[in-house]
Amino acid sequence: MDTKGIIFDFNGTLFWDSQKHYDAWVETSRKLRGTPFNDYEMVHHMFGRRNAEIIEYALGYKPSDEEIRKIAEEKELIYLDMCKKDPENTKLADGVEEFLDYLCENNIPHTIATMSEKINVDFYIDVFNLAKWFDLDKIVYSDGTIPGKPAPDIYEIAAKKINVAPENCIVFEDAFSGIKAATSAGVKRIIAVASKEPVDFYKSIDCVTNVITDFKDIQNIL
Repeated sequence: MDTKGIIFDFNGTLFWDSQKHYDAWVETSRKLRGTPFNDYEMVHHMFGRRNAEIIEYALGYKPSDEEIRKIAEEKELIYLDMCKKDPENTKLADGVEEFLDYLCENNIPHTIATMSEKINVDFYIDVFNLAKWFDLDKIVYSDGTIPGKPAPDIYEIAAKKINVAPENCIVFEDAFSGIKAATSAGVKRIIAVASKEPVDFYKSIDCVTNVITDFKDIQNIL
C-alpha cells in the first residue's frame, strides 16, 4: 500500500448508523417545523453537517446558541437511545476491525474526522473500544469551532493531526458533503462506503476513486 495516511469519516462509514440519524432527524424536524426532512434534504442539508447548521436550516432562521444546544441535545438523546436499544446492530461495519488491526500492525497513520459531537464520540469510544486502534487525541470531531462539511477544514485538521499531507491521504466517506470536503482539502483518493446510498450514486461522483460495500479484503484495492 503506497498511501501514507488514512482518514475515516465515522457515521455511515465505520459505523453504519445512517438510518438511526435519519430517523432521529425526521422526528426532530417534525417537531421543529411540522414536517420531516425529505430524502433530498437529508443528502444535501443533513449528512455530514454540523448540528447547528441542520437546526438553522430546519427552523428557517438563525437560532440562539442556547436554542441550538437544547435542540441538538434532544436529537442526540433520541439517536443514542436508538443505538442502545439495538445492540445487535450497534457494531463496527463488516471487516473494519480487521482493517484497523492491519493499519496498526503496519504503522500506517490513521484517524477519524467526524461531524459528530462529543456526546456521541464519547459513546463510540466506549462501546467500540476505539482506543484499541486510534490515538484518541487525534480524533477530530465537531467541537463548535470547525465548519461543517463540505468545508475542507475537518480533513485539513485531521491530516495535520497524523502529520500527513492531505494529498497523501486516503479518505473513507459515505456522505456527499464529506466527499466534497475531502476533495476541497486536496485529498486525491476518496473511497466511498455504500452503507445507505446505492453504489451507482457514488460512481456518478467524479472525485470518488473506489466504492466499497464492506471493509473485507480492503487491502486488495489500496
